[in-house]
Amino acid sequence: MPLYAIGVNPWVWASPVDDRALAELIPRIAGFGFDAVELPIEQPGDWDPIRTRDLLARHGLTAAGVCAVTPPGRDLVNAAPAVVEATVAYLKGCADSAAVVGAPCVGGPVYASVGRTWRMTPTARAACYAEFRRALAPVADHAAERGVSIGVEALNRYETSVANTIEQTVELIEGLPSNVGIMLDTYHLNIEEADPYAAVTLAGPYIKHVQVSGTDRGAPGADHLDWPRFFTALAATGYRGAVCIESFTAENETIATAASIWRPLAPSQDRLALDGLAYLRGLLR
Repeated sequence: MPLYAIGVNPWVWASPVDDRALAELIPRIAGFGFDAVELPIEQPGDWDPIRTRDLLARHGLTAAGVCAVTPPGRDLVNAAPAVVEATVAYLKGCADSAAVVGAPCVGGPVYASVGRTWRMTPTARAACYAEFRRALAPVADHAAERGVSIGVEALNRYETSVANTIEQTVELIEGLPSNVGIMLDTYHLNIEEADPYAAVTLAGPYIKHVQVSGTDRGAPGADHLDWPRFFTALAATGYRGAVCIESFTAENETIATAASIWRPLAPSQDRLALDGLAYLRGLLR
């Protein structure tokens, strides 16, 4: 089985992830033995790309990807033109930051704000998907010029009604440039896919980035997902990028509410990261 670089998202410990948080967390993440870091951008300017690039290099870490964050008011579909324009500008900025820190991908639910749901007929869904493709096209071109991919993430039904499954996501990105693909997240796969391992195979040609967490959003391995089967399916796709633990802290009110984290998912956030890393290292070796 391929030995993937294993990363972690600083959201495990903090939000917002800004220069101050990264200055504290990147040395700790390196000391734990991770290979890479995911870098969320909640608001433009939270962290300086040049400073972050140098900080990562100083501690022997790489930038696995930049996470686009879509709170209320960040939408590419079913939204006012000014909102779409501002969201396009935000996503282009994410691609700029990714290029500076050396991250190969910007990933996230880039179509609509998290928690925004509405019913769609098949005709309305087709129109929504076409609207998304038109809005994302200039972002894709901007990212491609900088050597950056866009990974579109399906979310569970409680967080979006646009794309819940890999099949829907493949349809959503159809016809977009080849640097637009899919970001897998095992948490959402577990909720929405009748067969999450078959879904990995379906996503195979399009995978740009992979996020992992336990089925309860805790550490991988302390849950019911068949992780050997998952990684066997992932290896068969040819994906050789990083695999990053994404979880959240219940101690930060803003992020806990946004991610519906109402209880601790481990004895400590350090324990969550270390246990997940140890399990993935053992499995992938």
